[in-house]
Amino acid sequence: MGWTDIDGNEVIGTSYLTSCRMKEWWVQVGLLSVPLLAVYLHIPPPRLSPALLSWKASGAFFTYKHQSIFYRDSTGAVGSSDVVILLHGFPTSSYDWSKVRTWGHLAGIPPLWQNFYFPTFFSSSQIWEGLTQRFHRVIALDFVGFGFSDKPRPHHYSIFEQASIVERLVRHLGLHHQRINLLSHDYGDTVAQELLHRYENNKTGSILINSLCLSNGGIFPETYYPRFIQKVLKDGGLLSPIITRLMNFFFFSRGLGAVFGPYTQPSQAEYWDMWTAVRTNDGNLVVDSILQYINQRKKHRDRWVGALMSTSVPLHLIYGPLDPVNPHPEFLQLYRKVLPMSTVSVLDDHISHYPQLEDPTGFLNAYLNFINSF
Repeated sequence: MGWTDIDGNEVIGTSYLTSCRMKEWWVQVGLLSVPLLAVYLHIPPPRLSPALLSWKASGAFFTYKHQSIFYRDSTGAVGSSDVVILLHGFPTSSYDWSKVRTWGHLAGIPPLWQNFYFPTFFSSSQIWEGLTQRFHRVIALDFVGFGFSDKPRPHHYSIFEQASIVERLVRHLGLHHQRINLLSHDYGDTVAQELLHRYENNKTGSILINSLCLSNGGIFPETYYPRFIQKVLKDGGLLSPIITRLMNFFFFSRGLGAVFGPYTQPSQAEYWDMWTAVRTNDGNLVVDSILQYINQRKKHRDRWVGALMSTSVPLHLIYGPLDPVNPHPEFLQLYRKVLPMSTVSVLDDHISHYPQLEDPTGFLNAYLNFINSF
């Protein structure tokens, strides 16, 4: 019942009072949300884990056009003059090539169940350590916008810039007259394709490429299926800055976990390391800008696929076939059709988009077999 006058006539109806109370409730909720949102948006990035701290401490920085770029350079095999440069994927960093777990395999038992029933049946493997036993120099960097490198904003992030950063690093290390082996993953595959184009076309400042090994990258736009959130962010306009500011560990780990196999999921500690690397230097705020590489792949397909088709450089692909981003058999069939001169290593059926993390031993063996074949 609403308000009435002295004669009992309803002056203000019940529905009107209910509406007023609802509006008042929403105002209170809004006023409460403002300080909570302000606190949320100013949550500092997570502290670096001991493993991340160690990785950072073992590296160094160089400057590219006023931007500080992180890299790690290890001296390895005595008597070898070979150099390998590792190019990481999106949205992670050079830390992808650090220490990782490898599952012990018991016949007929999925690796995840082995962890539950046979917790001691594990071994550890380091791709980095394995590479230093074969190469004289093992080098990795964080592209601008990733990991410990600067993450400027606003900024026009491009594959061309990332390739120029790799070239500058090679010159910074005094290796511009040295033949370089490139080992790349995902986003790094596209950077490698641009470097290959420059090498094949004698572009000034290009690095001398001795070999190229790709892994689970969007080499062909027509067989590349980015995740829903990637498509939203790259085309989101005014919505993108809001999403990047609201991004948190839960959504990040859920999204990234979708491109790992069901039995090869990272641990919570590994997810936190990946998220911490993204959050360092407010990297979550530049994700939408970096994602323009998807459009760049379409625009420059002929240039980058053409570089692979015309090269005489030894070429190899290491492929996790459970990859939802570059799905099997569609991707692999096109790869073999377009690049018949390339050799291919297909890992176990349960390996997905991050083969170097999901099957480090298989990945390392496949790569070393390729390198030792020529």
